[in-house]
Amino acid sequence: VYASSSSIYGGSTRMPFSVHDSADHPLSLYAASKKANELMAHAYSHLLRLPTTGLRFFTVYGPWGRPDMALFIFTKAILAGEPIDVFNHGNMQRDFTYIDDVIEGLIRIMQLPATPDKDWSSDAPDPATSNAPFRIHNIGGSSP
Repeated sequence: VYASSSSIYGGSTRMPFSVHDSADHPLSLYAASKKANELMAHAYSHLLRLPTTGLRFFTVYGPWGRPDMALFIFTKAILAGEPIDVFNHGNMQRDFTYIDDVIEGLIRIMQLPATPDKDWSSDAPDPATSNAPFRIHNIGGSSP
């Protein structure tokens, strides 16, 4: 089991994000490194038949969270009676995932090792599965 990020969806305008959609246009080096991580995991899975499962996390928050994240910045400003910087004319949406939900997802997925997808076809490949023991799941992003 390895950690990935919703950042790999880059500039995709298709909502909600789906593991079944292409994620080949990362917009940052961080996102590109996470995409590279997924590709290397798939290669290990294919070459060594090593079961690999990637979890794409969506803005994880909770106790001991990073103070530079929007959730903490907004909360601090609200409590101080200060204005909040809002971008995209207030039309931006963001998914937040509580750390306990991430932990629950990790525990559940560790009990179900990835298996090859018998229906996978190179004619219509699904990025979330493979004929190797490989899969990817979103943790957050409007889906359990």
